[in-house]
Amino acid sequence: VYTWVSRGDTFKKIQDKLKRWQYFSGTVDGIYGHQTMEAVKFFQKKNGLYVDGIAGQKTLEALGIFENEEQVPAPAVSNRENDIWMLACLINGEARGEAYAGQVAVGAVVMNRARSASFPNTVSGVIYQPGAFDAVKDGQFELEPTESCIRAARDAFNGFDPTKGALYYWNPKTATNKWVLGIPVTVVIGNHNFGIR
Repeated sequence: VYTWVSRGDTFKKIQDKLKRWQYFSGTVDGIYGHQTMEAVKFFQKKNGLYVDGIAGQKTLEALGIFENEEQVPAPAVSNRENDIWMLACLINGEARGEAYAGQVAVGAVVMNRARSASFPNTVSGVIYQPGAFDAVKDGQFELEPTESCIRAARDAFNGFDPTKGALYYWNPKTATNKWVLGIPVTVVIGNHNFGIR
């Protein structure tokens, strides 16, 4: 458990991940100060974890940090890796031509939907929801994902969200569903608009 005044290499890993995913703007110094505690709380809140600012086992797992892999239950690791793989396949089918931020953003929409009461509450449920993603319908979901898409899936799964909570994305040049054009745009990343309805 890592908390106030904790320090060391593991805490540097925690700070580094929080910084890469834009939860933390301080220096990666391996010291758990007030700014880091607030970043951990923000990460916990965004990822449906108990918000206490303490980097315990569940928070570390959500960050993808396992100090002793043997202590992590095998099904949890297996399900996590399966979800990340499916997410990578979807990103590959929907956004492999986009810049890295755009690939992460597509994955973030899936994760945001899984946390929303308006959608299925699992990654697979969101991906396989009928009519949700063209890549599932046209078979591109079945293609081998690129390394970039796998990295993007891992970052999105672990909480990096450049979309600011978006539940939808679309390419305004190719969108055929007119209702999607009425969704307020919160951010534009590459060829996609992102928004919340």
